[in-house]
Amino acid sequence: MSSQVSTSRGLHPPGNIMTFESPHRWPVSAPTGQADAGGNDDQEVRLLSVSWNQDCGCFAAGTSNGFRIFNCDPFKETFRRDLKSGGFGIVEMLFRCNILALVGGGSNVAYPSNKVMIWDDHKSRCIGEFAFRADVRAVKLGKDNIVIVLETKIYVYKLSDLKMLHQIDTQPNPRGLCCLSHHSNTSVLACPGLRQGHVRVEHFGLNLTKMIAAHDSHIACMALTMDGLLLATASMKGTLIRIFNTMDGSLLQEVRRGLDKAEIYSIALSPNVQWLAVSSDKGTVHIFSLKVRVAGEDSGHDIRTLEAPRMDHQNSSTSMDPLIQTNTGSNASSSLSFMKGILPRYFSSEWSFAQFHLPEVTRYIVAFGAQNTVMMVGLDGSFYRCIFDQVNGGQMSQKEYSRFLKADYAPLRTLSA
Repeated sequence: MSSQVSTSRGLHPPGNIMTFESPHRWPVSAPTGQADAGGNDDQEVRLLSVSWNQDCGCFAAGTSNGFRIFNCDPFKETFRRDLKSGGFGIVEMLFRCNILALVGGGSNVAYPSNKVMIWDDHKSRCIGEFAFRADVRAVKLGKDNIVIVLETKIYVYKLSDLKMLHQIDTQPNPRGLCCLSHHSNTSVLACPGLRQGHVRVEHFGLNLTKMIAAHDSHIACMALTMDGLLLATASMKGTLIRIFNTMDGSLLQEVRRGLDKAEIYSIALSPNVQWLAVSSDKGTVHIFSLKVRVAGEDSGHDIRTLEAPRMDHQNSSTSMDPLIQTNTGSNASSSLSFMKGILPRYFSSEWSFAQFHLPEVTRYIVAFGAQNTVMMVGLDGSFYRCIFDQVNGGQMSQKEYSRFLKADYAPLRTLSA
């Protein structure tokens, strides 16, 4: 699979670029199309995709006539670009700066679905473009890299000059599954491997590749912690979510969403590595308590974000293994441990700690907010913020609801964590 890359001068590192703060319209001189001077009726706008930025503090919505950026706390639209020439099926943010990756969607004739445009909105111009022979399934942006996912191949480019660094072959990956770490000291990528149910993990800073046999059936969803040391996966069956150590591939924990087959829409791991959230087509968001702790930490105290050591002096592929361990304290299944081998396996599984039932049946992506809050963004244009009891669990309480787009959503194009 070949690719073509065109660049223009002016690509800056993230620390030197602007942030999205105020709404305004696409300039008439913009190469991708002209702004609709009369505005747009939301009833005529289709929502094509939603995706979190790297810290889940905001999200991007790709629409049939452009894109919009929303801040999560407080919830508000902060930025919008409306086009006459069409919209974008993939919109990926680079933290909160003005660099975005855009892939055409809907009726966008200027940018088809096999091209990725790196857009500098501060300068209102394209600073790089990637063209492929096949449709782009997903794009991920990191502090140093751009990752472009096709159905059977992944390309990794350097953000500063758009030079290709890696090519990775995968199983057929129509969902565009791929995860990037966002910690300042690590560079980790996870994607489907070449065998069914396997996940390939690349520790770029350590020059280490790890293959993890995660499930028997195809991978349906995955998520990394911010440092890339932990990986959560779900298969097409959607009953179990497994958490792995990405350094040695060991299984650290297994939790059960339910007994019936389900389509997993998204998985989120909390920044403090204490909670895991899962959304599915069953209309319920489940919260699980993670039993993985930083070695030496007292599990009774607040757990800080897992910090990886600097990579500059690492010379062993297992040098970070001692940082990760499974907590042997309280466990939702421990009371049945004496009956293992007698009861069916699901009786010894760890069940969800807290739940929230969504009134709409649509696709939702989930993320953790401040403290014990969970956010949900749906492809019907809805936003929820809920809170859960960290001691007693149970049903979560809805604290906020907003309808940011009052239009029926289009068939699924992209739903990205």
